[in-house]
Amino acid sequence: MEAKKLYRSMSNKMLGGVAAGLGEYLNIDPTIVRLGFVALALMGGPGIVIYLIMWLVVPPEPFGTTPPQQ
Repeated sequence: MEAKKLYRSMSNKMLGGVAAGLGEYLNIDPTIVRLGFVALALMGGPGIVIYLIMWLVVPPEPFGTTPPQQ
């Protein structure tokens, strides 16, 4: 069994691909992850800062790979 790796999605991205990549990694809908980031930001939390840090730290998915189909 191959270990799962976290990548920014290049095929399902809206801004940087962070939420889509995190959703694929956790096997949940990326919309839920996006709403979580927005909720954190609107409640005065670190949603935007976490997103920006992840955008810089998490590598993009390698060219030619496709996310697993659910």
